[in-house]
Amino acid sequence: MGCGGSSTADKGLAVETQRRRLSVGEVDKDTANAGTDTSEADRGLITALQAEDVLKMTDDSGRKFSLGSATDQSKTSFANKTMQEIGDKVDPAAQRLGYTCRKGLKPESPNQDSWSVLKVDGNYTIYGVYDGHGKAGHDVSNFVKDNLPKLIIRDQRFKTDEMPKMLKENFIKIQGLIGTMDRTKKLSAQMAGTTCSVAVLDHVKNKLTVAHVADSTIVIGSYTDDSKAKLKGVALTRDHKPDLKDERARIEKAGGRVVFDGYSNHRVYAKNGRYPGLNMSRCLGDLLGHQDAGCSCEPEVSERTISPLDHLLLVCSDGVWEFITPDEGVQIISASPPEKAMQAAEFLAKEAWDRWIREEGGAVVDDITVVLQYL
Repeated sequence: MGCGGSSTADKGLAVETQRRRLSVGEVDKDTANAGTDTSEADRGLITALQAEDVLKMTDDSGRKFSLGSATDQSKTSFANKTMQEIGDKVDPAAQRLGYTCRKGLKPESPNQDSWSVLKVDGNYTIYGVYDGHGKAGHDVSNFVKDNLPKLIIRDQRFKTDEMPKMLKENFIKIQGLIGTMDRTKKLSAQMAGTTCSVAVLDHVKNKLTVAHVADSTIVIGSYTDDSKAKLKGVALTRDHKPDLKDERARIEKAGGRVVFDGYSNHRVYAKNGRYPGLNMSRCLGDLLGHQDAGCSCEPEVSERTISPLDHLLLVCSDGVWEFITPDEGVQIISASPPEKAMQAAEFLAKEAWDRWIREEGGAVVDDITVVLQYL
């Protein structure tokens, strides 16, 4: 996602055409620094997390691996983001796993999406997509990608009945760590942030737990009946948009404003300021938006028992979903067999790119991330 920088009148708060569907609209950057107290405990936790090998934190000695993006400075449109892999060698075909992270048509910034997959065979898999926005959004998304999975697996409530509460508290914890990183000048998160959508698949209990803030949608593709002749895609998350009744109420109660940008988005602004201009009501980072405009870092969490009719899971940034419905996405994926999951992920990313070009006339394409798991 991108950061807006247009110069417009306060009334209407319109944004430039090339920014119109991206995350941050008009902002007044002359804003005060939010918060000065630095938590010694949080600084110690950050140091500990960054020193940890995520695979050594797992409680299983079997086959396991961690995949994910690595921040790069490439500004080549549709380039695949650099990936890092640790642990056992991954055969995507054998794992029925597909992934791709493509840079959008935004020459002013690198790819701001991040993604991760952590799997312990026979035990669990954690999938995550993190879509950054603002000038340093790629740094915020990468920080969450690196550290939120570690917070989750080190928590004693992981894989227990307290999973929903645990996930909510660790989203709030990672927000606190982002604030500490910002105050110690190791991250710039006053006006930059990220979406966060995490899916935890417990292979023992056959249970899927989903937690998210913002609009990186998680979709499940399931057969409509036992004949397994037809698939249907259903979103397991709702986009946290400012014009939702409950989201608007929280924002306005906190003193923020929800304003239509004149094109396609309602955006969040502080009561007496033209910031942060976000088209989402929940997010991680965006410290001024949380402080002054009623943004929230608390995720919505849901649980689902995987049934024999559930066929595939998609965790994708909104670069995929802007012009593709959940059902369409599942139909595009299902044209490929499970052992061609990588090919299927690329097909979906290319279709999303083509639709951006067609709908926006080549003016803008968001970063596009697809993480696909055949169940």
